[in-house]
Order: sequence, then structure tokens, then C-alpha cells
Amino acid sequence: MDANIVIVEDEEDLLELLEYTLQKEGFETIGFLNTKTVEQILEEEEIDLLIMDRNLPGVEGSEFVSKLRDDGLDIPVIFLSAKDSDEDIQSGFLRGGDDYITKPFNMKELVLRIRSVLKRTSKKHHEGKLLFRDLLLDKSSRTLRVDGKDVEVTKLEFDLLSEFIVNKNSVLDRDYLLENVWGDSENYQYKTVNVAINRLKEKIDPDKTKDYIQTVRGVGYKIC
Repeated sequence: MDANIVIVEDEEDLLELLEYTLQKEGFETIGFLNTKTVEQILEEEEIDLLIMDRNLPGVEGSEFVSKLRDDGLDIPVIFLSAKDSDEDIQSGFLRGGDDYITKPFNMKELVLRIRSVLKRTSKKHHEGKLLFRDLLLDKSSRTLRVDGKDVEVTKLEFDLLSEFIVNKNSVLDRDYLLENVWGDSENYQYKTVNVAINRLKEKIDPDKTKDYIQTVRGVGYKIC
């Protein structure tokens, strides 16, 4: 499960350890010692999770998150804090936290909590509309717009493109696609996947200039 995670932690050694550990687990991380430019990054980059300390220079972490929520931020937040009273934990959740971990903490547990939150929230975020570059999929109406123009696709093509976008930047092999899109990895051949992807590419990129879906030779495909 690839994900782009922002970590705000004012203890430099701990921040480095968190980044090192999460990167080893396959996550992309962006670390900050304070909140000065965090809001800008959240606006400019596709961030999947925010890990937030509370005892930060210049601002209390949960108050910062509360402001982000008021401004419309809907990405998941995990508080990682030495504030460990029942009242502290309750206020963390009330101010917009999706999970709360107290210091000192177990790194393996943190990774499990991260995966759990991402799994839970990714489903919620992808129930409505999926946006990738100039592709917009509306899951409620099952329609696709490319650069603002309607493009007609089959149910299979819609589901295939959805699967790629939900797993953007991850390489999906043919067995995975057969199991998760076709729902059957035993009675279909790899050629089935290749043909479907080529047809989808023709519809969303007829001029072959955007290169949404890339072939990773010998492995599978990815959208990036």
C-alpha cells in the first residue's frame, strides 16, 4: 500500500527515525519540525495521511488540525503525542484526529495503525469521485470525464481505471487485476488484461501524449 505521509514532529531524532522506518515499509514521507509550511504542502501535494505531534513550537498540534478541518481538510490524521490523559486523547479526536497514539510508542504498532487508518479512509474517500491528473471518475453515476470532456467507457474499463487510480504509483500485476477487477484469476488469461488496458488507453489518451498507464515490463502496469 503506497501512501504519501506528512509527519510533523519537533524532535529531530524521532522525526528521522519515523521517516526511516516508514520509508522501509514502502511509504513516501515528508517531514517537518514545525507547522510553518505544512498547510502549503497539503494544498499542493497529494497527501494520504498526516501524523501530527501536539507539543509543537508556536502552535498546539490539535488546534492546528482543528483549523485545517475548518478549512476543509479531509485527509486522515493520526496524533502522536506525549499528551496521554483521557482528556487529551478525547480532545485529539474531537479536534479531527482519526487515531491517537501516545508516547512512548511501539513502532510496529504505529505501522499497523497507519495501515489500518489508510485502509479504512481510502474506502471512504473513494466512494464518491476519483481525481487523477485530468481524469475525473464519478462513482455514483459511473461516468468519466477527461480534461473536462465526457468519455464513454464500459463497466469493466471504469472499474479497471478506478483500481489504477486508487493504487496510483503502485505496480499492479495481471493476477492482481484479474482478481480485483474481473473477480476471477483462474478462468481468464493475461491477454485479457492486456487487451482491456490497450482499449482503455485508446479511449483516455487517443493521441498517445499523456501516458497515464505505463507498462512495467515483466511485472504489470501502473498509473502515474
